[in-house]
Amino acid sequence: MSDTKKEEPGCMSAKENSTAGKSLHQEIESYWTNRAGGYSLVNQEELAGEVGGDWLGEIEKRIRSVFPSVPPQALSVLDIGTGPGFFSIILAGAGYSVTAADFTAAMLDEARKNAGALADNICFRQMDAQNLTFPDGTFDIVISRNLTWNLEHPENAYASWLRVLKKGGLLLNFDANWYTWIYDDKMQTARQEERRIVEENGIRNFETDPGIDEDAMDGIVRRVPLTRQNRPDWDIRTLKKLGLTDAEICVDTEIWQKVWSESEKINYAATTPMFLVEVHKKK
Repeated sequence: MSDTKKEEPGCMSAKENSTAGKSLHQEIESYWTNRAGGYSLVNQEELAGEVGGDWLGEIEKRIRSVFPSVPPQALSVLDIGTGPGFFSIILAGAGYSVTAADFTAAMLDEARKNAGALADNICFRQMDAQNLTFPDGTFDIVISRNLTWNLEHPENAYASWLRVLKKGGLLLNFDANWYTWIYDDKMQTARQEERRIVEENGIRNFETDPGIDEDAMDGIVRRVPLTRQNRPDWDIRTLKKLGLTDAEICVDTEIWQKVWSESEKINYAATTPMFLVEVHKKK
């Protein structure tokens, strides 16, 4: 069992100050490597406050609807794009068998530190979300947050996640239409109003969190495909192309109201409300 705690070798590029000559995939990796420390602070605040309990309650409600009589320790969970480990930590703390996967070694390092004593109960794996190397049907549950929008080939990610999900398994993908204001004038106006309200009320501005590089992110969001897509409509179409039926797909566009802090709602609700794409895999 001890060898499952080791990360698989990954295609980690050298850290660079410039994105010149980098592929999009490398730019994304470099950005989140540099952002790991600052993003970890966000997860630490979530874990220390009431938000962790809100999230766990919503997640477990959906798990119990699919596995009503199965104890947590008997359910295998893949937290894909774990970042600094928020989902993995709250689920491991609730007794689930958790594998935390991320493409960047720096994020996995932060996740281990944030997990503390729970780190021994989590299997950390360095892996590309768009090309998982787990065998078919490995996990009962696949879960992700704020990852799909940031991928070069998000349709490949969905295909890979469904492949490693067991028959009868549950996929929970929490995401949002991040950065659509770049191409939408109405959203740009709404975003400016959000910033005004945040500033006038002395609320924490999440866009100024440590480690955020606006120029680097701007270069990424203009190249990733989902910035121009209307979601979760895109997700539903993609899942159907992968063979799923309407009966297997459920969307909750109001999930943000149940799991976000008041500060998050003020920062993002008008322009980037979080949605949930939930899949009950039948075959």
